[in-house]
Amino acid sequence: MADNELEIVDQGAKKKKLMMLIALVVVLAGAGGGYFFFMGSDTPAASTEVTEEGGGTAADGTSVVQGTALYVQLPRSFVFNVAGLSRDRLVQIRVQLMVRGEANQALALKNIPLIESALLATFSAANADELISATGKEELKNKALIDLQNAMLDVVGSVVIAEVLFTGFVMQ
Repeated sequence: MADNELEIVDQGAKKKKLMMLIALVVVLAGAGGGYFFFMGSDTPAASTEVTEEGGGTAADGTSVVQGTALYVQLPRSFVFNVAGLSRDRLVQIRVQLMVRGEANQALALKNIPLIESALLATFSAANADELISATGKEELKNKALIDLQNAMLDVVGSVVIAEVLFTGFVMQ
């Protein structure tokens, strides 16, 4: 009976050591992942680039050359009034633009005033009652993309903007 008791104690000690070893591995893996997350990888701007091959079409039917997806943060939020059936509303929208390739990124940055003007015209023509729903917001993004692509096509001769993204949307 004494031998059985010793074996039970040994198995419990082995399980305890194994659990501590597993916990240590989990903690070290978490620390390594946290370090990588906060310090980043060696590749620059890895979190803002996506590589895709091939071609596609823009919202207005023109072809868009696919490449590295880069994001252009517009410097200011858009603040404007929109009319509604019951009352007018104040809207604030924060926008980022997705472009394909560094050449399009440079063109977008060079034409920020044109982009802001086109977006403000599109946004202020919206209806407050439509912007309440998710469908209305999506329609506004699509209309903004088409208007931006047409404005850029007129000025620079190519479709520069691949996507309009709302990174902030407040309506009061």
